[in-house]
Amino acid sequence: MGIIWKSAPVVTTLLLSTTSQWALAQSAAPGTVLELEPIVVEATRTGEDSAALQQRLNAIAGGVALVPRDAIAPTGNPTVAHALESVPGVIVQSFFGGNDQPRIQIRGSGLQQNPVERGILVLQDGLPLNRADGSYIVGFADPQQADAIEVFRGYTANRLGATVLGGALNFISPKGSDAPGARLSVSGGSFGQANVAGQAGFGGEAYDGLLQADFTTRDGFRDYNGSRRLSVGGNVGFAWSDTVTTRVFAGYRDLAFDVAGPLPWDALKARPSQNWGGPVVTPSGAIYPGPNVHRDRPRREATQFLIGSRTTATFGAHILDGAFGYTYTDDMFRFPISSGVRTTKGGDFTLLGRYAYKPDADSPLPLFEATAQYTVGSAERGNYLNIGGQQGQPFGRSDLDASTLSLFAGLNIPLWEKFTFSPAISYAHATRENKDRWALPTRPTTAFNPARPSILLPNGAVPTQNTSYDRSYDGWSPSLGVTWRPDENQTVFAAVSRSFEPPTHDDLLATVNGTPNSSPGRPNPANPRLAAAAFATPDLDAQTATTVEAGWRGRYGDFSWDAVTYYSWVRDELLSLRDATGASLGAVNADRTTHFGVELGLGAKLWERWSGRIAYTYQDFRFDGDPVRGDNRLAGAPRHFVTAALQFQATDKWSLQGAVRWSPEKAPVDNMNTLYADAWAVVDVRTEYRINDTFTVFGEITNIFDETYASSTLIVDQATADQAAFLPGDGRGFFAGVKATF
Repeated sequence: MGIIWKSAPVVTTLLLSTTSQWALAQSAAPGTVLELEPIVVEATRTGEDSAALQQRLNAIAGGVALVPRDAIAPTGNPTVAHALESVPGVIVQSFFGGNDQPRIQIRGSGLQQNPVERGILVLQDGLPLNRADGSYIVGFADPQQADAIEVFRGYTANRLGATVLGGALNFISPKGSDAPGARLSVSGGSFGQANVAGQAGFGGEAYDGLLQADFTTRDGFRDYNGSRRLSVGGNVGFAWSDTVTTRVFAGYRDLAFDVAGPLPWDALKARPSQNWGGPVVTPSGAIYPGPNVHRDRPRREATQFLIGSRTTATFGAHILDGAFGYTYTDDMFRFPISSGVRTTKGGDFTLLGRYAYKPDADSPLPLFEATAQYTVGSAERGNYLNIGGQQGQPFGRSDLDASTLSLFAGLNIPLWEKFTFSPAISYAHATRENKDRWALPTRPTTAFNPARPSILLPNGAVPTQNTSYDRSYDGWSPSLGVTWRPDENQTVFAAVSRSFEPPTHDDLLATVNGTPNSSPGRPNPANPRLAAAAFATPDLDAQTATTVEAGWRGRYGDFSWDAVTYYSWVRDELLSLRDATGASLGAVNADRTTHFGVELGLGAKLWERWSGRIAYTYQDFRFDGDPVRGDNRLAGAPRHFVTAALQFQATDKWSLQGAVRWSPEKAPVDNMNTLYADAWAVVDVRTEYRINDTFTVFGEITNIFDETYASSTLIVDQATADQAAFLPGDGRGFFAGVKATF
């Protein structure tokens, strides 16, 4: 259980305190009921549902956390990485510094995708932003439009309809009854950063509503590194009676960013702001393998429209929760030439039903809970050649269909006064179908001269190989949790669980046989007629895991803690492999892997005006007797990761904060453990001053010591020492902004 001090938001990431100032109507926690509260002009209320959510989350036998909006330090670069940096067990590795595609991984799930598009369930107001096949675009998650972020690690996400190993993130929107009036914020600073955000809430006796929008633009730290995001959303709630409430919500996201690409280590140390120009040909062969960002101009442009509705009805001890949602996604990803340009357009429909039986109103969890979620979607996939950063000829066309049915049922049985026994079972059935619509006998290829990479070589063609497939996956995931609550502020738990995660279409349909100077299907740029497949459609199994975990979270006086340890035996882990140049090799199932971790969060009010927090994550993810990789560490996972903050409340209106992000040990770039990213530490300082009840100003300096480091890396199977695999973090930055509440 965490602590929230209004004057010291650095210690607020463990769990929700009863002093919270917002109600979480769109929570995904078990037994949540939508409510409408009277408008409170000064927007300062405790809210019985806030306290109830605290109790529900605290009683779960597993890793959970809550990040309220006022716990996120003000920043001129509001990203998911910043919002989640203080949550133990959640690793967010920045790719290009802005709202782009940071690698979010919880307990290693989806770790080896470039970009990460699988492994966690991302929700908004309890409904998935993931597509029906489980893939997602992380840049659509907008912490600026969330009143809080719920974090469910591991099997605790099963009750939400998750079919992933890692867990779930639920971005909870504010509502008009909790945020009346208007709010506006404007900020900007280094790297061409500019942000503007606003929201307005309204309501009456039996309804409320909220509208919000934000826009962020950024030139970026690196030469080719621009990004922008526009988010518009809102929700309206209606109380049909004292026991039946509906909330309707809609949103639109428009995301675009340059893919700045990786650098070789010596190039990163020399000038981290540069982009790479691909391999260099020497008399003894090519060196510095990697994509040619200057020529290929990789970039992603994506939009998503979301509409949904959620209704809860309470009849005595029975709570019914029904929801539906629809998303339409239009996604263009211009990869380097080795993969080409990928377009995906399609819609996904989700139908969700939850039931909870809670005969004891004072119990934090229902005696029985059940969830049924069905998501179905289809999309048109197009593949085009990337010719000097322009969309060229098509070489693939597919119709992608997917569906996922998730069922969950669980009990929370009080055995004695302080013990609860929580058995549960979940079942998932998933289908993935691709209909290859390419009707020509050959697929076109293109290539550039490796020695003179701006000079086109003759076009080529390779025989068409049909990529159609029709796969289905089924899995049962039982779990058993036990909690002991010595008092209302502490929970000790242990659990054993199974998990099940089917592959996505991006795992099942991959471009292959490209190089930094040639398109898919052309492994030798100089030979346009060499027959080679342009796509791989591996017959993948779903990955499964058995996990044991234990933890202790609580609060005593001015101290709070959250400690969890887990060990997972994973079968058929999904690995998305790349070669030494960064070109895709397609996905494979590893036979056996193990994931061991420790997730530790501590918060404290140290003295009258001093407070602090620390989040430590330990990860040891390994192959288990692999015939090629032995017991090597899985690439991409830093073994230790620490974030910490110390805040001084100088006056009632003025606060200062120092924060550090520290990766104290080198991390493997490749599964063969031959290339590593160095350890690093970055220090930020921030200050905030409340001028009056309306205006607040803030400023920050990020990476104050101008550390040159790799914030993330590509993940490959076998690397070379000179490979372009390192993604530099931002240099020193200066930011400032103003917030206003009316």
